[in-house]
Amino acid sequence: MSKTYVTLASIWTWLVLGSCIALWLPLMSIIWLATWPFDRERYWVGLFFRKIAVVTATLNPLWHFRVTGTMPENPRRPYVVVSNHESFTDILLISHLPWEMKWLSKIELLRIPVLGWIMRIAGDIPVERGTRSSAAKAMRRCLEVLKGRMSIIIFPEGTRSTTGELLPFKDGAFRLAIDAGVPILPLVVRGTSTALRKHDWRVGPSDAEVRVLTPVDTTGLGHKDIPALKERVRNLIQETRRGMEGAAPPRSLQGWYSHADDRGPVPLP
Repeated sequence: MSKTYVTLASIWTWLVLGSCIALWLPLMSIIWLATWPFDRERYWVGLFFRKIAVVTATLNPLWHFRVTGTMPENPRRPYVVVSNHESFTDILLISHLPWEMKWLSKIELLRIPVLGWIMRIAGDIPVERGTRSSAAKAMRRCLEVLKGRMSIIIFPEGTRSTTGELLPFKDGAFRLAIDAGVPILPLVVRGTSTALRKHDWRVGPSDAEVRVLTPVDTTGLGHKDIPALKERVRNLIQETRRGMEGAAPPRSLQGWYSHADDRGPVPLP
């Protein structure tokens, strides 16, 4: 696969993403106003927002995203959803899931013109990392959203892993689930690390999957159970991911995993 093709595909992908963001702003504003009387938690406007990811991935010739596992029967059953984190494109992949979740997002994203505006319209929740008061405010908002029969999604590693290994999980998502009395819904993502690597604007070939695992009940648990709960979920995600890694990439992508560019080999995710 030539560098020229990858560059052109990258330019096309960013143009599609930027065009969708610009187009979605007026459409989301209309949907928000039309649904506000009966949808105060912004389920439908949020679900429409996630379609930006579906359009962008579908029109990218280098990406092949898929969803597997057992989907929740009731999309309004609230969960604290947790996932491993390989790449920025995890967000685009997870947005293919057929129900709405509010994202706990770093505040810098919500400060970006247009993108931040539509994230706020969608009801995503900002948090300033390293600021205790901001984290406490975000958790209070998460509890309100869960009480409104809406799921919350959090990356418990806190940041992307650059080594392919799972980072330690932070307590916040698990404390939230226990306080709200809702189950944890684990997700496993694989294959996004080549879709858009850190410190590189170019996209790359990716055969990526998000797998929905069985919910983990939190009934009867207290804060003292957080360490055991987060390790149980982390081990579940890690073991599932290792099993998914056993599958070789499609033949059309195998060369890319060995020689993505002149900087050397790119490890399998």
